[in-house]
Amino acid sequence: MAALSLLERLTRRHDEAWCRTALVQGTGLQEVVDAVVRELGRCGPADLALVFASSRFASDLPRLLPLLQQRLRADHWLGCLGGGVVGTAADGVPHEIEQDSALSVTLLRVPGTTLHPFALGSEAETLPDLDGPAEPWLEQVGSASTGVHSMLLLVDPTCPAINDLISGLDYAYPGAVKVGGLAAAHSAPHGSVLLDGEVRQGAVGCLLSGSWGLDAVVAQGCKPIGPVLAVEQAQRNVVLQVSEGQRRSTPVAALQAILSGLSPEEREQVRHSLFLGVGQSSFSLDNPGDPAFLVRNLIGVDPRNGAVAVGERMRVGQQVQFQLRDGEASHSELCQLLDAQAQRQRAPLAALLFACLGRGQGLHGRADGDVGPCRERFAQVPIAGAFCQGEIGPVACSTHLHGYTASWGFVVPKG
Repeated sequence: MAALSLLERLTRRHDEAWCRTALVQGTGLQEVVDAVVRELGRCGPADLALVFASSRFASDLPRLLPLLQQRLRADHWLGCLGGGVVGTAADGVPHEIEQDSALSVTLLRVPGTTLHPFALGSEAETLPDLDGPAEPWLEQVGSASTGVHSMLLLVDPTCPAINDLISGLDYAYPGAVKVGGLAAAHSAPHGSVLLDGEVRQGAVGCLLSGSWGLDAVVAQGCKPIGPVLAVEQAQRNVVLQVSEGQRRSTPVAALQAILSGLSPEEREQVRHSLFLGVGQSSFSLDNPGDPAFLVRNLIGVDPRNGAVAVGERMRVGQQVQFQLRDGEASHSELCQLLDAQAQRQRAPLAALLFACLGRGQGLHGRADGDVGPCRERFAQVPIAGAFCQGEIGPVACSTHLHGYTASWGFVVPKG
């Protein structure tokens, strides 16, 4: 085989996909920026830079992107403040930084991929009508839906009508996998999300079409207890009556029957870690007809009639199942989902993690409880992300805002 010319080698190198990451801890903004640049400064121009900064840098956030953009090259910049950050250190080991100040920067080169960054307003009245056509949503984002297969979405915590925003983007881009999170709150007089050179409120994101996109893995961290029940009576978010086969009862009575079959440890968990899984229609090719459960908070119990209030609008005929959340269940579920992702045999270029502030060491009882299992299965894959106040990811065929969840986006070849 003839040797490649210098021009051919340079061209081929330019067309290769790559990912470079840096994770730096420190209290001074200039200090951490300098350290990041030392690690990434020799990289070629990137298509997308992802920036995740600890909320302790909130007051300095307007200075962050200009400092990075002066010394690092990327066509587009996207990021947010997090209650903690996730990143991959210089030795290639990923970490979750929950308490200390830290900055995580990832540069991605994804040839053959069209990136379309966008920002949506911070006022609820600026959002198009959910009952109207999709075109106003497409106009606000500034891109047609044709060919769009992936979306990164970061939302400022002051943004109103977040669920409507997510539903509208699902409506406008039904074929796109959507992954992201709700940024950290702070008291500084500006937003928490970053797009190109600006700090913004509202929502920011990036559409992807072409050769590279996202696979979503959403780990809700619960295990089911008791049978699957059907909702027989409901008013808005209140479940009044459920059934198992021909037997009807109140939700509280159904839970009392479940408690008798639980271990003492599980009965203790019910006191503070009980949730309700709400059935979602699933048309997945991997699990046709298999119902997926969206885990939602139980926000109230009426002892007079045995009803329960749920953090989700309910309807008659839905399937529900009580759920318990603990570190062991969360670890087991995450490992199963990551195993399934590994079996898809599409080598990831990078992994993005948007994890709930309620996870981390508080849930797992150890550091790096979410990134550790990922590294065991994808040893060379850089990981970056943030601890969020809400996590965005799909369950069944719809995108939702979650809590206590690890929402992953694996950057993989498409097509």
